[in-house]
Amino acid sequence: MRVVVLYDGKCPLCSREISHYQRRKDADKIDWVDVTRDLDQLATFGISQATALARFHVRDDLGNWQTGAAGFVLLWSQLPAYRWLAGTVKTLHLLPVLEWGYVRFLRWRNRKSCDEKTCG
Repeated sequence: MRVVVLYDGKCPLCSREISHYQRRKDADKIDWVDVTRDLDQLATFGISQATALARFHVRDDLGNWQTGAAGFVLLWSQLPAYRWLAGTVKTLHLLPVLEWGYVRFLRWRNRKSCDEKTCG
């Protein structure tokens, strides 16, 4: 089973970050699913678009989903240039700190989207 990354293709910051990861070595071994466009593929995972847009989702090669900061750590562990970062986060038990930052980013992103009248 291949690793799957669900991302928000309409978010400019998210798209730039995903594009960066897609250019890394071994990125071709990952299935990248834009949840704003690939609705049929999203449906095969049993995840609603709203759920997929609410948090970053990554499925490992065993079929287990990780979301938020844990999803990023899983993604990083698949890309040779970022394996050291995934290992550091795990070794130093930094996942709670990353999750704290990720949740604050989501609040900022959602507030900014609503301010630009693009939410809902």
